[in-house]
Parts: sequence; structure tokens; C-alpha cells
Amino acid sequence: MSANVKIDVEAILAAKAGKKARYIPKFVVSYLKKIIHQDQVNQFLAEHGDKRDLEFIQAFMDNFNNSFEIRGLENLPKEGRCTFVSNHPLGAQDGLGLGLILGSQYEGKIKFLANDLLMNIPNIASFFIPINKTGKQSRNLSQQVTAAFDSDNHIIMFPAGLCSRKKNGVVHDLEWKKTFVVKSVQSQRDVVPIHFEGENSNFFYRLANLQELLHLKFNIAMLYLSDEMYKNSNKKFTVTIGKPIPWQTFDNSKKPAEWAKYVQDIVYSLK
Repeated sequence: MSANVKIDVEAILAAKAGKKARYIPKFVVSYLKKIIHQDQVNQFLAEHGDKRDLEFIQAFMDNFNNSFEIRGLENLPKEGRCTFVSNHPLGAQDGLGLGLILGSQYEGKIKFLANDLLMNIPNIASFFIPINKTGKQSRNLSQQVTAAFDSDNHIIMFPAGLCSRKKNGVVHDLEWKKTFVVKSVQSQRDVVPIHFEGENSNFFYRLANLQELLHLKFNIAMLYLSDEMYKNSNKKFTVTIGKPIPWQTFDNSKKPAEWAKYVQDIVYSLK
């Protein structure tokens, strides 16, 4: 991978907004570059742009001085294909951290359903099935998801789709989507619950709650996840891996959405 890989906010806006991008004021673009930490990210990419996959993620963790206390490592299945599902408290260190932990255990045979903005970092793009959080989905998304579940790779998912929210002082995921239940049954994958301990800043949660209150379609809080990534530097995170749930558990006694809530409750019981 070339060391010339760079994050270009203007190019991303052009790709997302098309012709409308020209009407975005320059001060807004400058502010976005600041909160995304474009210069700092590009400095990191310049130094580590030749690394790929798990080696790149390890460099990321080293750069931010992040480490993990892993509990329940013995619960990781030695055979078969699994769907690993976790709460999503952070936005960067949780996703990449699970990628590093599980990828190291399974020789890099992992796939994420993740925000398509991550495709702008080609060093780790091979791990991702891109989900568009700001516009229309790719027409072949369903085929990509099915192909991933039918593959020999382990699947890592954050079923809430968005980062956790903080309400009444408690950080908790939004409602989990049922996709992981349906697809795991179809592909006969056991589900492994994981709890990732961590939280973003109060500013992030206030912004996310305001966005919800105003019923804004665009996920403004997402723009600040890079800033939150830097705020979560120099931290050690506790990751707890639960016992696998056999795919046969998800029978017709509950609707898929109810099974999703069942697994979500198990994840938070691991805390």
C-alpha cells in the first residue's frame, strides 16, 4: 500500500454531496478538517501507509496508546464460523480493537459490516462490507452481506448500527437490528456476544441526543467520531467475551427482533 494515502475532506464531501458540495461554505470545510483531525490523521497515514490489515490496526493502537484487558478469551470457538456481536460505545477504538483481537485469533479471517466512510482508508478496507450511513445504499449491499455470511470469514457486527447514546447518565446502545439473527440462522453461524467497556465525551452524547430530538436525518454526531477517537487516547479498555449462543437457539418461539433484544441483554449482562 502506498504511503501517499490521505484523508481529503473536500474529496469526501464531493463524493457524498455531488454538485451540492460546491455550495458548502469554506469555513464549514475548514471546521470539518479540524474536528476530523485531517492533518494528524494524514501524518499517521504518512508514517504507516505501507502497513495493511492487522499490522495497520496495531500501529493505530500504538499511536493512540490504547490497550485491552480481555476477559473470557477461552469462550472463543476453536472451530466453525461465527457472528460476533458487540455494543458500540465509541466508534473507532471499539471497532478496530475487536478487529485486532479477533483477527489475531483467527488469522485475519474477519469481515465487518461498517460505515462506508472507512473505505477511505484502503489499508484496512479489505475487512469491511461498507454500509452507507449518509445516503442511499449500494444496490448490491444485500448480495454483499449474504456473500460475507456464506464465506469462511468470521463476521463482526454492531447491531445497533450507530454508536451508543447516553440517557439519564447511562451509556447504552440503541435498539439492535435483527439482521445478525436472520443471517446467522441462514448461514448456521453461532453468535458470540461481546461487551466493550468505554464511553465518549458528554459533548458527543448531548449532540447525538439533540440530533434525535430535532429528528435530523443527517447523523451530525458521526462527524465528531474522529475527535472522540483522539479524546480516547491513552486508555485501557475492558473487553468481555461471552459464551457462544448456538444458532439453533433462534427458533420460532420469538420474532427475530425479539431474539436480537435477547442477545443485546446478554451483552450488557457481561459488563
